[in-house]
Amino acid sequence: MPSRSTDALFQLIKSLEKSEKRNLKLFVNRNSGSENLKSILLFDALDKMAEYDEALLLKKVPSVSKQQLSNTKALLYRQILSSLRVLKDDRNVDMQLHEMMDNARLLYNKGLYHQTLKVLERLKEVARTNHQYTYLQQGLFFEKKIEALYITRGLTSRADELIAEATEVSRTIDHINDLSNLNLKLYSWYIQNGHARNQNDMKTVQALMDHELVKNTGASFYEKVYLYQCSVWYAYIKLDFLMYYRYCQKWVDIFEQYPKMIETETAMYVKGMHNLMSAHFNLLNHEKLASSIRKFKRFAQTELVQDNDNNRIVTYVYLYTAVINLHFLEGAFHKGIKMVPFLEEMLVKYGRYLDRHRVMVFYYKIACLYFGSGDNSNAIDYLNRIINQKDDLRTDLQCYSRLLHLIAHYELGNYNLLEYLIKSVYRYMAKMENLSKVEEEMFSFLRRAFKFNEKTIRAEFEKLLNKLKKYQHNRLEARAFAYLDVISWLESKISGIHVEDVIRKKYLRERMQKV
Repeated sequence: MPSRSTDALFQLIKSLEKSEKRNLKLFVNRNSGSENLKSILLFDALDKMAEYDEALLLKKVPSVSKQQLSNTKALLYRQILSSLRVLKDDRNVDMQLHEMMDNARLLYNKGLYHQTLKVLERLKEVARTNHQYTYLQQGLFFEKKIEALYITRGLTSRADELIAEATEVSRTIDHINDLSNLNLKLYSWYIQNGHARNQNDMKTVQALMDHELVKNTGASFYEKVYLYQCSVWYAYIKLDFLMYYRYCQKWVDIFEQYPKMIETETAMYVKGMHNLMSAHFNLLNHEKLASSIRKFKRFAQTELVQDNDNNRIVTYVYLYTAVINLHFLEGAFHKGIKMVPFLEEMLVKYGRYLDRHRVMVFYYKIACLYFGSGDNSNAIDYLNRIINQKDDLRTDLQCYSRLLHLIAHYELGNYNLLEYLIKSVYRYMAKMENLSKVEEEMFSFLRRAFKFNEKTIRAEFEKLLNKLKKYQHNRLEARAFAYLDVISWLESKISGIHVEDVIRKKYLRERMQKV
């Protein structure tokens, strides 16, 4: 796991661009108080540090005592945020609306009520255009306050209009809030547990979706997009990849129906594209995945992505994930391995911005690249990074990391170690209630694998392959094949060629059939 400093000020400083650092110094130097000068000295020292070290920091800035450090850091943190606010992005709707609301309050405090109402009208217009209902609600609340205290226009008709509008906006906000809560519950369930393991899991997520609000969705942008997201997580948890694809497409389509919302909710659009590319991968649709990657690459080069740290990091993380997935489908594992040094560099450079779940997924995919190419030692190294985390996140991914870890050791002939690992992994997966029929069959085979010789092993591989193929269309067993292409591995053992070559032949055969 990439090392990350937990010091908030240090993280903020390390996220600044050169232009932002230059603007900070200009901003602070406008006030030449001694405390401001100390904060700049502190900034310079922190900016030069590779990792946060408080003892070293105090040595580098002797003018700041240990007792003063906390207050000086807090002052510098505020100064950075204030200087960034001066450089605000004019495309950021939230900041525009916030500024309008601030201006309305300033005018109101001056007693300029008609001017205040004009600003509020503009605020409401921008809020409606961008579906920002919370700002619209604030604007309406402020307008009602003015109308209730001061007679500014025809009060009777305006009062009815304001009441009707405020009531409708409140209803929409409540519905959006309920749908976003449901979306968060489903996503949280998936991050904790992964795909459904049994009928109890199926019933749990079904109970979440059997809600009246799902059946009575309004027409606003956010109501629709949150409903699509709920349906995406629901389908993905159930491993219903066709339904998953349909709602991922709806998720992306609604942004293209309201293109201005791509600027307003860029991260949400990027997440939708990521899921759509994942859906193409799960449905083994090489052409659509390749086409979506090309489209996403063009989007990654736009100013909207390049000029925003968050957008750029998230976009590239999902882009590289999709490219790795395409290498899996095409059986181009050696080509994918060439990306690993770059991915490692990215994980170090952006480690402080990446959540544990995303890093874990990268490690697993890199391990699969090495496994598919026949480099089992490197595969084991990356799987160990997941296994040694002792984390309660994505228990399903941790279980399959252990299963792939077993197979990689089997490939290397580490039979003495394997006997111990099989017992350990079996206990772990049983404890997590993660054992499916596929895993049971795999464990049964690996326990007996030591007894087979070169003459009998091929027949045993064929028996296992025939057993596992029976489970390929079983919804509750499908997750085993989604995480680990055990079918291709068994076919490689039977045919005596690499996994990469087996998958590559399947890919080329499918392409020929489409011509």
